[in-house]
Amino acid sequence: MSLAAGNRIPHREALLKAEQSIAKIKDAVSRDLTRLKYHFMAPAYWINDPNGLIFYKGEYHLFYQHYPYGAEWGSMHWGHAKSKDLVHWEHLPIALAPSEPYDLHERGGCFSGSAVDDNGVLTVLYTGTIIQEDGTVVQSQCVATSEDGITFQKYEGNPVIPGPPEDGSAAFRDPKVWKHGDSWYMVVGSRKGDIGKALLYRSPDLRRWDYAGVLAESDGTMGYMWECPDFFPLGDRYVLMFSPMGMGLHKTVYLVGDMDYTTGRFVWDTMGDVDFGFEYYAPQSFLDGQGRRIIIGWLNAWDWMPWFKNFGPTAKNHWCGAMSLPRVVELDKNGRLKFTPVEELGVLRRDSYHREKLVVRPGVRTLPDYVGSDCLEIKVEFQLDGSSAEEVGLILRAAKDRNKQTLLVYNRTTNELRLDRTQSDGWSEGIQTSLLERSGSDPLRLHIFVDTSVIEVYTDDYRTVMTNNIYPDPANVDLDIFAEGGSVTVNSIDIWKLLSAW
Repeated sequence: MSLAAGNRIPHREALLKAEQSIAKIKDAVSRDLTRLKYHFMAPAYWINDPNGLIFYKGEYHLFYQHYPYGAEWGSMHWGHAKSKDLVHWEHLPIALAPSEPYDLHERGGCFSGSAVDDNGVLTVLYTGTIIQEDGTVVQSQCVATSEDGITFQKYEGNPVIPGPPEDGSAAFRDPKVWKHGDSWYMVVGSRKGDIGKALLYRSPDLRRWDYAGVLAESDGTMGYMWECPDFFPLGDRYVLMFSPMGMGLHKTVYLVGDMDYTTGRFVWDTMGDVDFGFEYYAPQSFLDGQGRRIIIGWLNAWDWMPWFKNFGPTAKNHWCGAMSLPRVVELDKNGRLKFTPVEELGVLRRDSYHREKLVVRPGVRTLPDYVGSDCLEIKVEFQLDGSSAEEVGLILRAAKDRNKQTLLVYNRTTNELRLDRTQSDGWSEGIQTSLLERSGSDPLRLHIFVDTSVIEVYTDDYRTVMTNNIYPDPANVDLDIFAEGGSVTVNSIDIWKLLSAW
């Protein structure tokens, strides 16, 4: 499909063509054994950033960046799904397609944004992106609305913010909108030179926007572009979350501080990483009907990241990309963020395995063969105080002869947790590490989710999370605990095989 900037096609026609493209391939894609069983995916082809996360009229809505014509990045559409429990999702018709002079381009489209409930009208704000004939990128902020939560109309007055302020640049995207008092506020990611920025706007009605200044910006060490900024209150504090380009190994950073709406300035005092794995980007938050602040992120990486190889081997199977598990965001007693998988995931548990006071010795198998699966939830507690082991951990998604395996390893000397996927599948590369916050005498508690081609690891009382993609043979499901350099006692281990959410 060729999209030329400056032209215009009926939005309904563009949506219909996109739906027809997906319909031709989705049934075949659904039979692929490497597809995730309980992480959200598009029905087929390309998916990246989550967009427009909202709890609307008693249901969860998830929009997402989507290319419905191939398993690679292309002109961006907005896919759409809804759920009653954050676990089981119903695919809905594609919500937005490039159709207007401000968003119709084969290297542009309807870029990331957010959703709000405006007196019962589901309203989304997104970045329209085109590239002019001279190569100039034009990014503007646009509005679309829906009375039924499914069919969207683009605002005839778009773009509502046609270009960046002096504090920004042509890199001007990913609006996140919220209401405070009687006013709507929007934060937009941008840059000036090599300084990443979050720009603040204010509006009485979501159509007329006034620039309010720089909410926050890099000090020169925090990346040259802040993508997908998110700003929200948590307790008596505020959190700014963004994905920085050019900040080394950091993919999504959070800042905790205080907001002054009079000056439009956010002053932070605490910084941390949302996820330490290779694949976790552009998370977006929303408030649900229970008062929980929940985030969902995209499980892949971009080509400018130091470790990037490509987007994974699934493109040949006509799909690429997935979303993380929904995580509840909370402040701990020290003002840091913690990220807990939503409790609704418990509905997927079936066969269970529980043991206490297991002694794990080097070179000796500990777990029975039957506990392995490509879909698991694992909770394990290692008693390290008094242990002689130098390293402890788990062998995940392994072949019977262990010529393929993924290792999750804790080193007692360095206090580092590492996920080693160099032997996972013959394709994956890289070892990701994180320095833990636990003290030497505390038990090591790990909460792990395995789902065909992704592993999510939670530890440090959910302050440290590590998410990585792997692509093992579907038959490689062996699981075990191990210890090196001495023995260790496992205080408890619980393993659940998980049902597919689809």
